[in-house]
Amino acid sequence: MKVNAPMSIMADGSPKRGKLLLIVGLALCLGAGSGCAVGPDYRPPETKVPKDWDGQNVVTPAQPSKTTLDPVTLAEWWNAFNDPTLSSLVEMAVRANLDVRLAEARIRQARAARGVAGAPLWPQADASALYQRSQGASEVGGGGAIATAGALKNLWQAGLDAAWEVDIFGGTRRSVEAATADLQAAVEDRRDVLVTLMGDVGSNYINLRGLQQQIDIARRNLKAQKHNAEIIRKRYDAGFVGGLDVANARAQVATTEATIPVFESSARAAIYSLGVLLGREPAALSPDLAKVAPIPPAPLSIPVGLPSELLRRRPDIRRAEAQLHAATARIGVATADLFPKFNLAGSFGLSASDVARLGPWSSNFWSWGPSVTWPIFAGGRILWNIKVQDALTEQALLTYEKTVLTALKDVETALVAYAKEQETRKSLSEAVVNNRKAVELSMLLYLAGKSDFLNVLIAQRSLFVTEDALAQSTRTVDTNLIALYKALGGGWEKAGPSP
Repeated sequence: MKVNAPMSIMADGSPKRGKLLLIVGLALCLGAGSGCAVGPDYRPPETKVPKDWDGQNVVTPAQPSKTTLDPVTLAEWWNAFNDPTLSSLVEMAVRANLDVRLAEARIRQARAARGVAGAPLWPQADASALYQRSQGASEVGGGGAIATAGALKNLWQAGLDAAWEVDIFGGTRRSVEAATADLQAAVEDRRDVLVTLMGDVGSNYINLRGLQQQIDIARRNLKAQKHNAEIIRKRYDAGFVGGLDVANARAQVATTEATIPVFESSARAAIYSLGVLLGREPAALSPDLAKVAPIPPAPLSIPVGLPSELLRRRPDIRRAEAQLHAATARIGVATADLFPKFNLAGSFGLSASDVARLGPWSSNFWSWGPSVTWPIFAGGRILWNIKVQDALTEQALLTYEKTVLTALKDVETALVAYAKEQETRKSLSEAVVNNRKAVELSMLLYLAGKSDFLNVLIAQRSLFVTEDALAQSTRTVDTNLIALYKALGGGWEKAGPSP
């Protein structure tokens, strides 16, 4: 139900009424400046986090690379690997990645939406023009016959309508507050995209270098196995060994040879993935990245900071908090519908039967005055909408709490995985050293006739397996470190725009 106060002053209105309306209008304007905003005020949630990381307990001084609780700086974590190619790839990805550009477009959309939400705080004006041609009723003669037709009439009209809803109860301001929080969430979403992107670039690059090392290991072992197979063939031709040794040697060569195409296929896939991450054709990076390079070593010290710092650094946590803020503000938007809305409206125009007569002041008309709209009965719609916003806010709070717990879990998992994989790599390094000795000794014993060829095969197979596993472990140490950097929310501090 709309209740309009009977306070509109026309051209013939009395001065007293005009003064009264001016006072009312000024009072409403003052109310807009000092009026309250209904609904709950947003307060950041209080979140309990542990004082330190449980994963730190698995770090031992004997590890070549370890994490510390020192203050963390993760703006450009990839530089810690001291690999110019990796740094160049990350920088190019930030500039050209399509997901980043999509997130930036969403920021522009959210910024525009905030402008739309704030537009009602300003007066609104519409201009209109009208031309109308009409004919009056015909005169009817005796017996129903038409005697004369009515005269033709022209109407020319031009005017300006203006209105301003005074935001006394803060519904519009709460809407702007929600839109601002949405914009902040969009900014944090871009930062989260950057964290994921940089981690994906790093992981794919490390994976590529690891696969190249596996290819190199397979080729070196294949060369040694072919050399041994040739020796066995010559011994067979001389009658020193049987055909079984020759068959086993050739089978060993074929088995090792079969692993190389698999590694090469995976390496190509990693290059293609990097190309797409950089917003380019999949094979665009092949000429540069196909050249074999070592796996970059992990830094000696990795500061991870304290768990409490995670709440301010992880973009997904910051985004969830911004979404909670927006949901809280929308409770106020819904609550404002319970209260009356005050409007100041006015119009001015010119009207005449001839366009040439629109200019004189005598053809003008005007009006202005306040109006009040108050929903008296809406079938409970407003109250139910408030409950809807309450429920959405509760969901946003639970989402925030879950995001914090997930972030803590990600860091703890990455800490343990990084530390334990270094133990694995250390053991594999010792295994490779001993397997190389075993290959040399088993071959010498076999050629001296003191051992059969099966021991040679076992030693060669063990060497190939452990060397390959060591390359995989070295790669995994780096990828686990990148996962730790991602879990800590690193890589966006210098790259994200402000709302």
